[in-house]
Parts: sequence; C-alpha cells; structure tokens
Amino acid sequence: QVQLVESGGGLVQAGGPLRLSCAASGRDYRFNVMGWYRQAPGKQRELVARISRGSMTIYADFVKGRFTISRDNTKNTVYLQMNSLKPEDTAVYYCNTYPVVVDAWGQGTQVTVSS
Repeated sequence: QVQLVESGGGLVQAGGPLRLSCAASGRDYRFNVMGWYRQAPGKQRELVARISRGSMTIYADFVKGRFTISRDNTKNTVYLQMNSLKPEDTAVYYCNTYPVVVDAWGQGTQVTVSS
C-alpha cells in the first residue's frame, strides 16, 4: 500500500514562489520514479515533473525553467519548488509514482496564484 501526503500549497501573487512537499510511505520499491501532477478546474490532471531515485528529472514544457523537482530518499519525500508562478498555475497539486498508482492519490494541495 502507498500513502502520499502533499503539503505546502497556498495563495501567492503572480511572480512569487511556493514550495510543495510530498511525504510517501508504503512499499519503497514503488518510489523509484516520483511525479508531481496538477489538476485545474475543468481540466484533466496533468504531469508537471518527475524524478528518478537517482534524481534524473523531466519537466513539462509549461514549467521548464520555473519549477524544480527534488527528493530526499532518506525521508521518502519529494519537493516541488515553484518560482515565477503564473495565474495559470492555479490548480490542485498531487504527487504520485510514475506511472501512477491509481489508488494512491492523496488529497492534494491547493495552489492559487493571484494576478
């Protein structure tokens, strides 16, 4: 079983930063590749970034140069540093494995960027 708890969301002005955290627990072998996803109102959930256990990273084009994903394997924690936030980044942000474990979705954390 995998449990994922996201935190760190909030309200921020456009151009500001925010750092999200995801604490993972459960079967450790599932955490080889972890991802951050987001879902905006009325839109499908989309992958934002992913990171391997060895810290190789891949980003969606819409966050390249602004967001940084990182992880602490000793703590089974994944981070998403978000800089230069835009109103279109407003969404609920989730972490999950990559590929996802369908029944592992957490509550997510709301990020709201005001213009």
